[in-house]
Amino acid sequence: MMRALFYLIVVLLGLCISPYLAGANGYVYLAFGDYEVETSLVFAILAAIVFYTLLQLVEWVAVFLINLLLSSRLLPERWRRKAARKYTLNGALSLAEEDWPAAEKAMVKGAEKGEIPTLNLLAAARAAQHQGNSEQRDQYLFEADKEPLAKKAVATTRTRYLMQQGKLDEARTALDDLNPSSKSKSPILQLALDLYRHQQDWKAIKLLLPIIKKRQLLSDEQWQALALQTNTSMLTSAMAINEQELDKVWHWLSRNERKQSENLAAYAKGLALYERKAEAMKLVFKPLKSQPHPNLFDALSELIDASDLDVRKNLFALEKRYGDNQDYQRCVANVYNRSKEYRQAKEWWLKLCKSEQSNTHEKADWLALAEVYEHLGEQNSALQAYRHAAQL
Repeated sequence: MMRALFYLIVVLLGLCISPYLAGANGYVYLAFGDYEVETSLVFAILAAIVFYTLLQLVEWVAVFLINLLLSSRLLPERWRRKAARKYTLNGALSLAEEDWPAAEKAMVKGAEKGEIPTLNLLAAARAAQHQGNSEQRDQYLFEADKEPLAKKAVATTRTRYLMQQGKLDEARTALDDLNPSSKSKSPILQLALDLYRHQQDWKAIKLLLPIIKKRQLLSDEQWQALALQTNTSMLTSAMAINEQELDKVWHWLSRNERKQSENLAAYAKGLALYERKAEAMKLVFKPLKSQPHPNLFDALSELIDASDLDVRKNLFALEKRYGDNQDYQRCVANVYNRSKEYRQAKEWWLKLCKSEQSNTHEKADWLALAEVYEHLGEQNSALQAYRHAAQL
């Protein structure tokens, strides 16, 4: 634009001063080779301006033609990119409609010339997963894994799909590559928790619990329930291995966790397996003096037998305090059952079954009463107890 304006100014300036130069036209003599040109100064200037203008016009036409030629060569590539965007849009809409075959087909086509092919491949893998096509799904994930920035996302996706497929060992291998830790993102931690639960790997969950609490992935109630389930399951698994493993798990628990009744009961049952029943009963009986707990009463009923006279005496002495407590009643009844004192057991089972309080073990209690009646030879009463249990 500035160049054209300059040319216009030069032309107008020439027109303005040409009358003054009419009497002094000047003289220009040009010689090149065998050619000679003689002309006035004014004509030479005008000819130069016209020549330069034509030269600029030729240059513009040449540049235009070259650009047109180059753009025509790249035109098919543009068409492919435009088609890829269309396929990607159709694939996204098919995913929203859960039309998995159409979504997979569209996303694969969109990935060929798409702007972000990794996203298309992950979407195609999701569609293949919903169709149960694991081989094609793995192929899409393999292609998507070639993008360095997508490696964690691909590994997370692969782990989740393998877990949904029921291949827990392969999913665990993929998860170990992610190395869940306090620095991991929340989805990876949640995925690790779900997989550990499926595998019942309580030690792995135990290591993950502090991170889950810090990141607030579970509510306080859910976290407390999970921590309690983890600790009791670890103790139960350890007692099936050996005494050293049981003590190792017990001392792994915090001081507050070792005071929880559920953990105390599980540890006491383990101690009894390795001829440490006296220590187990002492451990269970001590907290019962201040606060009754169903798990402690249940553990105590499994530990006490007819030879534990002092412990039985101490247990029966708690009747004044916990006589109306159903867990205490069930414990005493089971203690009499273990020592085959069926008449005393019948009194406690009757007291428990006929209690007006709500009872989550009501059916089992009536069945236990029926068995006691059978041991006493009271078949009619046993039959009535069985009928009552069947009605519940």
